[in-house]
Amino acid sequence: MTANSRSLESGIAQDTIVPEVELSDLDADHRLLELPGTSLVIFTSTGCASCRWAREHLPGAGLPVERLCWIDAGNNGGLVQRYEVFHLPALFVVRNGDFHGALHSSLRRDDLIQALDRALARPAEELP
Repeated sequence: MTANSRSLESGIAQDTIVPEVELSDLDADHRLLELPGTSLVIFTSTGCASCRWAREHLPGAGLPVERLCWIDAGNNGGLVQRYEVFHLPALFVVRNGDFHGALHSSLRRDDLIQALDRALARPAEELP
């Protein structure tokens, strides 16, 4: 799924839309290891108001990532446990298959960009 279909109806310029990928317990590890560039991995739930806001607004926020990777926390308990997700939305950064950890930030664009910069400056680890 990509967010490009939203660009005409929301007035967001198409070149600021970040592609979106849905991941699950079955394919997340494999895909995150293969995806080039920076992926912002976001755990969400349908019952979470902040999660719904993130799904609506982050694709057009102009974040410096190649894609947003959404994981439904309610349907993917294995990933929730391995990533030690305790609150939603929970955000993590993966670049070229390397795990750069959790983002501790508000969902404001500037805060997210600063948190991304800090995370990518840390030494990479293996995926959880």
